[in-house]
Amino acid sequence: MLEISFAKPELPEDGVLVLLVAEGGELSAPVAGLDKKLKGALKRAMEAAEFSGKKGQQASLLAPGLYRKILLIGTGKPAAPAKPEELGGAAVVALAREVAVSVLAEAPEQAAKLAFGARLRAYRFEKYRTTQKPDEKAKLASLTVLTPDATAAEAAYKALAAVAHGVEFTRDLVTEPANILHPEAFADRAEGLKKLGLKVEVFGPKELEKLGFGTLLSVSQGSAREPRMVVLQWHGAAHEEEGKKGRKLHEPIAFIGKGVTFDTGGISIKPAAGMEDMKWDMAGAGAVVGAMAALAGRKAKVDAVGLVGLVENMPSGTATRPGDVVKSYSGQTVEILNTDAEGRLVLADVLYYAQQRFNPKYMVDLATLTGAIITGLGHEYAGLFSNDDALAEKLTAAGASVDEPLWRMPLVKLGESYDKELNSPIADVKNIGSRAGGSITAAQFLQRFVNGKPWAHLDIAGMAWAAKDSAVTPKGATAYGVRLLDAFARGFEG
Repeated sequence: MLEISFAKPELPEDGVLVLLVAEGGELSAPVAGLDKKLKGALKRAMEAAEFSGKKGQQASLLAPGLYRKILLIGTGKPAAPAKPEELGGAAVVALAREVAVSVLAEAPEQAAKLAFGARLRAYRFEKYRTTQKPDEKAKLASLTVLTPDATAAEAAYKALAAVAHGVEFTRDLVTEPANILHPEAFADRAEGLKKLGLKVEVFGPKELEKLGFGTLLSVSQGSAREPRMVVLQWHGAAHEEEGKKGRKLHEPIAFIGKGVTFDTGGISIKPAAGMEDMKWDMAGAGAVVGAMAALAGRKAKVDAVGLVGLVENMPSGTATRPGDVVKSYSGQTVEILNTDAEGRLVLADVLYYAQQRFNPKYMVDLATLTGAIITGLGHEYAGLFSNDDALAEKLTAAGASVDEPLWRMPLVKLGESYDKELNSPIADVKNIGSRAGGSITAAQFLQRFVNGKPWAHLDIAGMAWAAKDSAVTPKGATAYGVRLLDAFARGFEG
């Protein structure tokens, strides 16, 4: 993990220094002072490199006897500057082979966000790599952000550091191979978050069977790995009963995650090509746990609960067969026509349990639910389905604020158009409709277990894993949803 610190803008006398330069603007006082110290070398280097400060533009300057290197990063036009998080990420990428770097920032908030972006972009998962050569490894270990009010910057960064921890925790979960991260192991890691102040409960197969989680259990019954449900509670809001032992959550916001730690498709088995990607079919659950870690880590003044259903979907002699009928926790019977449409079966029981036990103000589920959403939206947006306009607007705004965008998709009332496709001739509902509009009928299925409670479903199948680097996310597990849910929760804090 990248070590972050803040200090007053007394320019270091050696090492690597990053300077942020606006497009078309004059050099800031500290940068101008350094240029004077270098006898105009900065301006000459900018001219030679045709560096104008455009957003994302970079130029390097060697300064023997003073710094090993000076890196200039353009912040763009002052009216529409690059986000500080993006600048921090750019510095990390450009200087990955350095050991320690200093960045000259201005306002404390900018300094904190720059550090946050740097930490997000510096993430690496190298747990199982044993043959890397020294020149293949990133060396950057520490980043010092120089700012006039280092104390204020450090205070602002404290909450962001908690969110960064949540993101890193989720990326670790999603990246782990399925032979390591099975349902029990996932639950064990979630239990480790008790140290942050979260109340964590783990339900095993006996408890789930007693509750009547028939649809969730139908997914796991072909696997040697037993299922789990994890419930995490964060009591952060102040109420009149504050301080009383055993205080209950007061209309919490509820986050529900699909946690299929590996998905073969079951008897409706998937093609072999690309099946290795199905280790991250638990990314929704990972995001929920990471978001709860973020809320607890920054002591969010909100009541929240996170619930994740954890299963492994395998084919065997005990696996659910296409055509089987099972009874859900809600009492509704489900005809399972395709065992590869399993995530909705997990969520059906957990969604209904969440509303019955906690009576949440809002419910938001996250799931890598359908390939159809990737066909429709690619890897640019997650699909948003909701029965509540106000909730949809809050989530869309939260996603936009942290660059985790959502695109609202159609959702109709029960018994109408898309929903009619789910009517079964022998049970209350079947788990798939036609191939057309697959992501929509999947959401329609979930809506049958919501009972009109304000709810949103985020289909994150196209966003959970990145094939290439982006501003603050290296290639691989993105932890999409952690920052979005944290931003959403901030709207409920007093």
